[in-house]
Amino acid sequence: MKSKIIFFAILLSGVFLILFCSRDKNDVIPDVYVDFYIDLNDPEFFDLNAVPNAVTVSYMTNNIGYRAAGYDSNGIIIYRADLYQFYAFDRTCPHDYAENGLSVKVNIDGIYAVCPQCSTYYALPAGGMPSSGPGRYPLKNYRTAFSGSVLHVWNR
Repeated sequence: MKSKIIFFAILLSGVFLILFCSRDKNDVIPDVYVDFYIDLNDPEFFDLNAVPNAVTVSYMTNNIGYRAAGYDSNGIIIYRADLYQFYAFDRTCPHDYAENGLSVKVNIDGIYAVCPQCSTYYALPAGGMPSSGPGRYPLKNYRTAFSGSVLHVWNR
């Protein structure tokens, strides 16, 4: 009987450990609904036909609306890494949000997103990881799927 209790306790501890470890603790920006499509044949997105390159979208882009607003309406960065790989990042600086509760919009500078407040550089080809500055959290990522000339960006 005692061995069954110990086995159950170990099993239960393992389940809790897996659940807590599987949560993305680096995702400090709160979730908002994101779900939109863009066509790379649209002149607004021609820059995404070149590798590597990035554009920004917001709630005002091509009447996409709130589905492309990102957190606090800061918008979303779309980065084309290669012919078939796209990344989508929220434009809200995770360092300023986590440390000071501020919603600061990062800007694109080549293959980096740069925060004008804390000066952290986030490397877009590296999944939005900070490459210099005080930031230690990556940019919030959204899912992408590419088919033909249409890119789908979503999170739910």
